[in-house]
Amino acid sequence: MPQTFQELGVPLEFINLLKTRGITVPTPIQHATIKDAMDGNDLCGRAPTGSGKTIAFGIPIITNIQKADSKKPTGLILAPTRELAEQITTELKDIALLGKRSITAIYGGVSIRKHKMKLNKGVDILVACPGRLNDLLQQKALVLGNVSFVVVDEADRMADMGFLPEVEKIIKLTKRDRQTILFSATLDGAVSKLTRAFQTNPIRHEVGSQTPDMKLMEHYFWKVNRDNRIPAAANLILQTGKTIVFTRTRYGAERAAKQLKQSGIGAVSLHGGKTQNQRDRALQSFSDGQSLALVCTDVAARGIHIDNVDCVLHYDPPEDSKAYIHRSGRTARAGASGLVVCFVDKVQHKFVERIQRDLKINVPITEIQDTTAIDTTKQSNASIELRKNEHVSVHDRDNMTYDEDKKPYNRDKKSYDRDKKP
Repeated sequence: MPQTFQELGVPLEFINLLKTRGITVPTPIQHATIKDAMDGNDLCGRAPTGSGKTIAFGIPIITNIQKADSKKPTGLILAPTRELAEQITTELKDIALLGKRSITAIYGGVSIRKHKMKLNKGVDILVACPGRLNDLLQQKALVLGNVSFVVVDEADRMADMGFLPEVEKIIKLTKRDRQTILFSATLDGAVSKLTRAFQTNPIRHEVGSQTPDMKLMEHYFWKVNRDNRIPAAANLILQTGKTIVFTRTRYGAERAAKQLKQSGIGAVSLHGGKTQNQRDRALQSFSDGQSLALVCTDVAARGIHIDNVDCVLHYDPPEDSKAYIHRSGRTARAGASGLVVCFVDKVQHKFVERIQRDLKINVPITEIQDTTAIDTTKQSNASIELRKNEHVSVHDRDNMTYDEDKKPYNRDKKSYDRDKKP
């Protein structure tokens, strides 16, 4: 069985480039899929985010496609979010250059005129979000008839976000004898429909657990009134370090980030209402450690891979158990441990308890009375050790009310004002 990149058929110049990044041994998903993909087979791959999928499909697509003519790309990678599209492009850009292939990301939130100019010059590999790609197709800025290699990344997220009808229309416009690779955290349900419709005798590879391992995380559920959420969050972040904070709405993300800053915590917000430049700067600031907290909505956080996240805070409880798993899976990666804390308001107890039952997380909802400081290093699931910390102040919220503060969580989820735009 092949054990090295060379034995998998990866060109030597690519291997040498990977070595400069400190990548010398294939990850399990790369080990399982690269040779089959290089040989031209259709693939279905299941692997978690951060497992090395981009290189697993990136090297084969760069190696197998032809040079493109103006407006006629030959390779296509579909991604559900702008951030994931940009991350894929960044990771593959040097490899593509070495392989004498060009690669460009196209997504909403930036000038469509710039995308048209690049397409006119000729782009070999497009990394695209379905919405912007459809806009360009409708404006006849490109045709997909020469695309011989298609990758659908994070297919399960595509399904969750309602993109599968657009994805199907796009794939139908590519060559009938194309090579199609599909990567997803799950391969059943709506994702299996893509496999049946667009793949020919696909080879299936599954690596790692189907969902993040909840047992690798410490889970805490804290009863915190809304007026006390900011001081509780600020002290938690100070104690634990790099934290992703999930809110229910864009307004909530903006407000929480602003209040955390006023409490002395470096925080940036990320949601669908931000421009692409703002989103890029926020991610960079958090990834580089300039900001200790990234406050975001569920949709904006999909597909993002950030290393070394110490804590996930459900500032607003997730809408269901699936969302809890997705959010929480941002920490405790690559065998590391992680902390997950969920704030629970008095009207949310039954809703959160149902999530706990679904996931078999047997942790009590513990009441927090003094939130001026929280020491997570001295707590148990049954009790919280509290101490004073004069560095964090309680923020005055009198002039900071939004409609979302008045909305209780509804059991049938109809009360959710979700951030729909990726």
